[in-house]
Amino acid sequence: MRKIVLYIAASLDGYIARPDGNIDWLHDEAYTIPGEDFGYSSFLQTVDTTLMGHTTYQTVLGLDMPFPYPDKKNYVFSRNKSHQDTEFAAYVKEDAVEFLRKLKEGPGQDIWLIGGGQLNTLVLNTGLLDEIILTYIPVLLGKGIPLFAHGVQEAKMNRTTTKAFDNGFTQLTFAT
Repeated sequence: MRKIVLYIAASLDGYIARPDGNIDWLHDEAYTIPGEDFGYSSFLQTVDTTLMGHTTYQTVLGLDMPFPYPDKKNYVFSRNKSHQDTEFAAYVKEDAVEFLRKLKEGPGQDIWLIGGGQLNTLVLNTGLLDEIILTYIPVLLGKGIPLFAHGVQEAKMNRTTTKAFDNGFTQLTFAT
């Protein structure tokens, strides 16, 4: 069975974006380590599917670069069922939990849960999240979009690896 993996970065105070969805703080020049991508390229080779909420998808489309996952099957979740599929992504029109269960049971590589917080919470609360790879960025935002939305249920995690980087990043991997 395929795994759903939340591979994501968060501020030290647990935010994945500013209140307006801006992620500029992730790209601060002070965090650059020449030749280091923090495991991103290796991780990307293990997945063939992405999952993201509509707001996260809009953020990705707004980046000053071509769409970063054209070789993946990209699914977007939204409560607004009037959204139409795009060149890059298919909107999930059916029950999200049932869709995710079927997706996990199907053939393919692992599935990357990109986010945001509401989708992260849904996947965790339904027991469909298998792994979290969380990179803490050494910044406090004070407010923003949390890693998990209000209503997240208590869940015990088992840390499998910890990696510290010279720029202050700390990457933790958890099995659920």
